[in-house]
Amino acid sequence: MGETQPDPAEAAVELDVGDAAIATETEREKIDVMGIWAHPDDDAGFTTPCGVWHDLYGVRCGIIMATRGEGGSNSVGSEAGPDLGLRRENEDRTSHVRSGTVDIFNLDRVDFYYNTSAPLTAKVWDAEETLRRTVRIIRETQPEILVGSTPSLAAGHGNHQYAQGRMVWEAAAAAADPNMFPEQLTGPGAVETWRVKKILAGGQTQGTGGTVGPNCNAGFTPAATNPFTVVGTWTGYDSPYTWAEGNLAGQAAGFAKTWAQVGREGARAHPTQARTMQTALVDPTCLRYGVSQSIVPMQPNGSPASANDDAVLYGAVVADPGGLPLGSEFSISVEDYFEAAGEPFTATVGLRSGDGQLAGGSVNLDVPDGWEVSGPVEIDGISDEELVEATFTVTPAPDAAPAVYKLAAGFTGDGVTAYNDTRIELVAPVEGRFQRWGTAAEYEQWTRDHDAYVGGRSVAVARIGAGETVTVPVEVTNRSAGTESGAVALALPDGFTVDAASKPFSGLAPGETTTIEFVVTHADPTDPGSRTVTITATTTSGVGTSTEKLTVYVVPSVVIPHLDAAPTIDGIADELYAGATIDVGTRWEGAACAVDGVDCGDGGVARLGWHDDALYAQIHVTDDVASAASTPDRCFGHWLVDSVELLLDAQGDSIDTSSTFKLGMFPFTDDPEGTNGNGADGPCWSRDADNHQGFSTGPLAETVEGGLNAVGVEVAVDVARLADGTYAGGGYDLEVKVPLSALPAAVGPTSAAPTGDATLNDVDPEYLGLNITPYDSDTQDFIGQTRTAWSAFGSQQSEPYRWGHAYLDGYVPPADRPTEAAEAIIPDTALLGVQSPQTISQSATRGGTISGVQPSDAMTITEVKIQQQKVRISYRSDEAGTVRVFLWKGDATFIPVWTSSCAGDVYGFEACSPSDGATPPWAPDMSGRLLASFEEVIDAGKGSVTVPLDGDVRAALAADARILVSYAEEQSQDTASGDGVNAWSFPIEARAPGRG
Repeated sequence: MGETQPDPAEAAVELDVGDAAIATETEREKIDVMGIWAHPDDDAGFTTPCGVWHDLYGVRCGIIMATRGEGGSNSVGSEAGPDLGLRRENEDRTSHVRSGTVDIFNLDRVDFYYNTSAPLTAKVWDAEETLRRTVRIIRETQPEILVGSTPSLAAGHGNHQYAQGRMVWEAAAAAADPNMFPEQLTGPGAVETWRVKKILAGGQTQGTGGTVGPNCNAGFTPAATNPFTVVGTWTGYDSPYTWAEGNLAGQAAGFAKTWAQVGREGARAHPTQARTMQTALVDPTCLRYGVSQSIVPMQPNGSPASANDDAVLYGAVVADPGGLPLGSEFSISVEDYFEAAGEPFTATVGLRSGDGQLAGGSVNLDVPDGWEVSGPVEIDGISDEELVEATFTVTPAPDAAPAVYKLAAGFTGDGVTAYNDTRIELVAPVEGRFQRWGTAAEYEQWTRDHDAYVGGRSVAVARIGAGETVTVPVEVTNRSAGTESGAVALALPDGFTVDAASKPFSGLAPGETTTIEFVVTHADPTDPGSRTVTITATTTSGVGTSTEKLTVYVVPSVVIPHLDAAPTIDGIADELYAGATIDVGTRWEGAACAVDGVDCGDGGVARLGWHDDALYAQIHVTDDVASAASTPDRCFGHWLVDSVELLLDAQGDSIDTSSTFKLGMFPFTDDPEGTNGNGADGPCWSRDADNHQGFSTGPLAETVEGGLNAVGVEVAVDVARLADGTYAGGGYDLEVKVPLSALPAAVGPTSAAPTGDATLNDVDPEYLGLNITPYDSDTQDFIGQTRTAWSAFGSQQSEPYRWGHAYLDGYVPPADRPTEAAEAIIPDTALLGVQSPQTISQSATRGGTISGVQPSDAMTITEVKIQQQKVRISYRSDEAGTVRVFLWKGDATFIPVWTSSCAGDVYGFEACSPSDGATPPWAPDMSGRLLASFEEVIDAGKGSVTVPLDGDVRAALAADARILVSYAEEQSQDTASGDGVNAWSFPIEARAPGRG
């Protein structure tokens, strides 16, 4: 018989640690393809292609994640803030682990409220610091290809526009520039500059053809309107993962799952975001990317090699089939992205060898039919040091239509060919465009500054209140070679007038821009708005005509009367509200009311007034079924339950909601003891996504940073919920008082109320931006269903220009009240990388610094000792800082997010029973992986920190466990945020006494 082994749980078993993996001493593994995203689950589409590329071609993918999604909802637990960030980080890691993507770099940016503003995101995230961290990660990992999405306003969420749109372009340029963040190039963990070879972010994939099978791009032709080269990867290849015995999809046990299946299963691994386990069969597809930028050769669509599933990697990760050695550069650039028909411009093609001197050859440039181009150009040889350039003169056809066009460069040498392309946008020689403002103007400036013309130009938008008169500017630019004169004419929809149908311009020199202003009036002050109309500008000159359409948001307007006295705030309307009611029941998002006027919608009205420097509103909400009730500590996320939001833009000119006041009011709560101070199950209210968000009522209001944030606000309700869950009377009433001093800036004085008559109206009037938006949910699981409003437009909750316009009759603010909003107070609830065991483990064992901050060698761990009742870690440090210790059991790259009854399911993605797919317990120990943790602020010098052990924890350390340690230097005012970090991973070894 064999020798009896001691039970590792016995106290006699001795625990020791092996050699540590240390971030500053571990060589960082290279990444081939890096994706950049804003929130966990934004990268869901990256699971499948990375699995194929990793399995078939040995490609290593990585992910840079700006936030951990702490600002999102949580459908399966109570975690919020940093605790939710920890859970969502694991969800993302688990979603990608089977695809071979175990390198996920979190930037520790705060996931603040929903917005549609990239500049607001850049400000809140500290754009310089975010770029610095991203650049360091790119320089450490040296990816050849970056993947993201569009930087345009069409990306919606401002975090998306910025992280996976703009950051891709900004970081690629900065990583190659030695003048950007030079501190990264010296000292501990020094890196080198790095040049990304391809960018797949913002490119289009429209087209026809292709193959349903391997090499799926065979026969694919981009659409005539798609100027991007398109690459594809088939997802139907077998993965190393097999179907479990008894799987719910009915597939034969032991047979390989396709990568389409594995990738979709991973993409669904976000239960906190209301995703559910993927149990059904997934059909393979061809995943395609448009190549937005490439400085290396690639294959043109239609060539035999362009069909291959690894064509996306050509020239960057694997050698291009044309024969240039890997690392060779073949790029094309143009004089200016915007060009005019009939006007010549230059294009330059550059070549550099990736491996020694190459023979010369011929460079040609292909242009659209009917255009003229010089060349070809003969070159004598290609160096591996200096870029060899060939310059071409291109003249578009005089009658070429405005559009985006492809220019394609080719090289033919001694047995070698190469291809690349770029784009230019042809515009009218003399072009009239409606003047951009707000985020649209900022976006267009960003595209010019970064030469990132992939998301298209912004759409022209404006707003006008019912009955108002506004200025509509048109900017006329001359891109022709001569001085031009002409005129701009406006075509308006019914119900609008203009001061002149056409206005002239003259003597406009080449390259210059002039602005023509029209004064437009909407004729009906009673128009309910909540619709868009189109105004068309036609610009004529001696060299042609251009047209552009302006989408105008027609918003409702209202006069808020002065009240004779202050209403009693009791929820009930009284005769003091002398003005007309406004309709707040028009749906702008979500499901249609099941019965309009019963379930929600018709009958929802508000009464308004002001008295003694305060705004009053009494709101009746039509509703049949009461939603779930939030506890006072969940008095946020009003869109998940029945509620009303009051939105106020003091000066009526906010670009985003960071300078506004937004109050979410819950008509009832789950608070039987009345702990919130508003009676048993009484209402609660909080500010959201505005100048000072956070709890605004009850004890929790005292916890808000910089609070209180709604001083003097009063809310009362008249609501009765019946035993069957319905509302007595078919709805509820809510009344609110908002002192105007609680707003971020002074209100008005507003202009005279609009009349619809241009001769009586104020041009570009001053008003209070106002909206009232009831939210309806008939469920008990915190899922919103229907959203209605007075000014009912999609995305109105994030874009104040879509709110209605209110005129306060006779109101004058105090003279000393500021007219500009103070800096927004946005709590930083981001989890730090030094607080995440999974991030620490990755940094220590795979190299690279935590969260892209500068590494530090200030602290050395001199000894780690595991004793019966504690772990003692001795250190020597040159700098004060914070040490964090985590006792960890099991794999740190993932923790299953679903329950599974399938035998041998390690990752938790198999379903063999209808009960599978629940969420396993997470808190407080990360599903049992986190055995203990400890944090201590230390001074410079020698010392030790200790983590107490009980018997159960000590026993658990005896197998598959490790000690994870992070260190962060104390920050001073002259150091960048988060500088000075390091990470250690100590494997734990168990042995019986007297045994080696």
